[in-house]
Amino acid sequence: MAHHNEVGKSGEALARQYLEAQGYRILEANWRYRRAEVDLIAMDGKVLVFVEVKTRSSDAFGKPEEFVTSYKEKLIVEAAIAYMESIGHDWELRFDIISILFRNERDYQLKHIPDAFFPGLEG
Repeated sequence: MAHHNEVGKSGEALARQYLEAQGYRILEANWRYRRAEVDLIAMDGKVLVFVEVKTRSSDAFGKPEEFVTSYKEKLIVEAAIAYMESIGHDWELRFDIISILFRNERDYQLKHIPDAFFPGLEG
């Protein structure tokens, strides 16, 4: 597996552990819809949360969360709509980003950004 894929998988595992420790209930991991993949789908109390995890081994070219483009947000929103339709969702939802600067399993910085973006709002 390529190094960047290994870093990404490690980041997703750390994000999942973090969310579970915060009391989130993970519903799905790597949920796919057409060209989109939602890294984690979770419940935060009664709120359905779609989480994009961005992991980088260096911030030389910017913070990990800065790599979530408006195009990626659009894909996540499309996937979220499909997911909500599939489960008959009719309650509150949120789009979060978990940004991880990863050196190794013991040396990393994790930043959780709730409400990182919202459909229809340009950031």
